Amino acid sequence: MEQNTVVIAGAGPVGLTLAVALADQGIGVTVLEAEPDLTLDLRAGTFHPPTVEMLAPYGIAQQMLDGGIPIRKWQIRDRAQGVIAEWDLGLLAGETPYPFRLHIEQHKLTRMLAAKLAVYPHAALHFGVEACAIEQDGAGVTVGARRGNETVAYRCQWMVGADGGRSFTRKAIDSEFEGFTWPERFVVASTDYDLGQHGYAGNAYISDPVEFVALFRVPHDGPPGLWRIVFPVPPDETDETALSDARVQQRLRGFMPWRERYDVAYRSMYRVHQRVAKAWRRERVLLAGDAAHVNNPLGAFGMNGGIHDAINLAAKLGQVLRGEAEAALLDRYVRQRRTVNIEFIQANSIRNKHTLEERDPAVREQRFAELRARAADPVQAREFLRVSSMIASVERAAQIE
Repeated sequence: MEQNTVVIAGAGPVGLTLAVALADQGIGVTVLEAEPDLTLDLRAGTFHPPTVEMLAPYGIAQQMLDGGIPIRKWQIRDRAQGVIAEWDLGLLAGETPYPFRLHIEQHKLTRMLAAKLAVYPHAALHFGVEACAIEQDGAGVTVGARRGNETVAYRCQWMVGADGGRSFTRKAIDSEFEGFTWPERFVVASTDYDLGQHGYAGNAYISDPVEFVALFRVPHDGPPGLWRIVFPVPPDETDETALSDARVQQRLRGFMPWRERYDVAYRSMYRVHQRVAKAWRRERVLLAGDAAHVNNPLGAFGMNGGIHDAINLAAKLGQVLRGEAEAALLDRYVRQRRTVNIEFIQANSIRNKHTLEERDPAVREQRFAELRARAADPVQAREFLRVSSMIASVERAAQIE
């Protein structure tokens, strides 16, 4: 049985951020990843200013900046009317050293974090190892795991489940995943066609009562990068149809300048949920990231919020392990992160979706008028950006005792 201080299930951006933040404090940590290698996830790719700040002490932020695309301005548009509001994150220059959205693919971050973790002699990352049993006692946790055809056991003082929306850890601690699943699925298509030449900011959300669109530019293998475009898929449309070349091309032509064919490098589909775990801690087992909460991608809050979980939890676990605080401090982690997830991430991602898909013409025009007025007033625009960039949620978490 391997002896560890902390075992983390899941080698996504949240699990690896947590591992690096713990290892940097001298804490022994082992990450168990069920897949044979780091996954190539093509969904998340936008990092808000506080997230970049949190990763900076580990040298990760500079790597991200070197390979990413800073997006200072982003837009809310309407399919028929064009730009409704353009937001300039330069208004936040006095509050953050990174007054922009940083676009870089999630899978590039996980590789940076894994390379950083390998530097620490007291840290380990095991692939092809899937947690399948959790037993607790007064002194620690025994994690049973499948490794090929054998079962192995890891003994630790604390365990954290960062093992995604289908989290085994969450199920093992019998934590209800409260919330709902949207009837639509989301299809993602990536093309090298440059929308910037037509006035699109590097990140834009296009309102439409039938089919809204979200898009952002990612670096891919280098300039000019790719435009990643997200569409909702109605419940009665099959996966096969939605992912077919004909349907993807039709959706692209619906808002882009007409072309016979766009080159599509990637396409994928996923279900969208709004859920928060009822319990984030059972004694010595905790949850973080998608294991604890999931939301729709409109606003780019999910992965960022998970990384905020990881940094918050690492600081508190460090204090507990060093004897500087009682284990009850970890309940404050739960209060802080669960509260802001409900108040900010869930509320704003749901609001964003409703705004983009609103069908009532009068309501749509009222919301557009409010957005235009807010964007035109620097004071209101700055407050809007503090919320949308997640600065306000980080501050709110810090205020919760």
